[in-house]
Amino acid sequence: MPARPRITARNARFQQWEALLSNRNKRTRSREFLVQGVRPISLAVRYGWPVKALLYDDSRELSQWARELLRTVPAEQVAMAPDLLSDLGEKEGGAPEIVAVVEMPADDLDRLRGGSDFLGVCFDRPTSPGNIGSVIRSADAFGADGFIVSGHAADIYDPKSVRASTGSLFAVPAVRVPSPATVMAWVAARRAAGTPLVLVGTDEKGECEVFDFDFTQPVLLLVGNETSGLSNAWRDLCDHTVSIPMTGSASSLNAANAATAVLYEAHRQRLAAARRL
Repeated sequence: MPARPRITARNARFQQWEALLSNRNKRTRSREFLVQGVRPISLAVRYGWPVKALLYDDSRELSQWARELLRTVPAEQVAMAPDLLSDLGEKEGGAPEIVAVVEMPADDLDRLRGGSDFLGVCFDRPTSPGNIGSVIRSADAFGADGFIVSGHAADIYDPKSVRASTGSLFAVPAVRVPSPATVMAWVAARRAAGTPLVLVGTDEKGECEVFDFDFTQPVLLLVGNETSGLSNAWRDLCDHTVSIPMTGSASSLNAANAATAVLYEAHRQRLAAARRL
C-alpha cells in the first residue's frame, strides 16, 4: 500500500482547503466544501455524497468511528498535523479527528423528490448562513422533500450553514437558483406533469392563519428575507399567504423560526390525515 501523504506546513494544498472555509467563489469553482463533525460526516457518507478527501490527525489514537471511515470510504486520505487540522475544523480546544472534503451536487431542481404529497421550502434571499442551515434542519425534521435558496443570498455550503443543519443538508436536496423565474419554470413543469403544486407565502398579514390552511396538498412554502420579507416578485407569485398568530410583545419571528412553525403545522396536518385513513 502506498504511503499516505502527510501535511505539516501551510503549503499550497492546505491553503486550498482553508480557502473553502471563507471563500465562496473558490468553493463554487472547485465544487467542494468542508464538513466537520461526526454526525454530518456520517450522514454525508450514508446518503452517498462523494467524499474527495479525508483529512485526519495521525498524532492520536483514532476512535473506532474514524478508523471505520478511513477503512470504508473511497476517498484520498491525508494525514495532517493537529494544529493545521484544528484550523480546518474550526474547533476550539484541539483538532477534530477527521475533516471531510465533500463534492457539491449540481444545482438542479429535479433533485427535489416527491409527487402528490410534495412539501418543499423556498427561502428568498436569506442573508444568514445559520438561518439557511436551521431551515434545512427543520425541513428534514418535518418531512420536507426539498429546499431552495432563491436570489442573491448566503451560501448553502458556508461552514456556518453546514454546521447549523447538523447533517440534514445531506438528507434533504438543497438547490441554489438565481431567480423566481427558474423556480416557476420548474413549478410549471410539475403542474403539467399532474402535481397541482401550490405556492404558499408566509406573511404577518396573510389571508388566513396557518392553522386554517390545508397543508395536505402539494405545497412549496415561500419564506422571506430576514429583514425585508418576501420580494414583490415572490408576493405576486403566491397562490396563498398564511400568518402565524402570536401573543406577547414580539412583532415578528426570526425567518428560520417562522419556517419551522409552518413546517410543523404542515407535518401535523399530514400526520393527522394519514391516521384518519
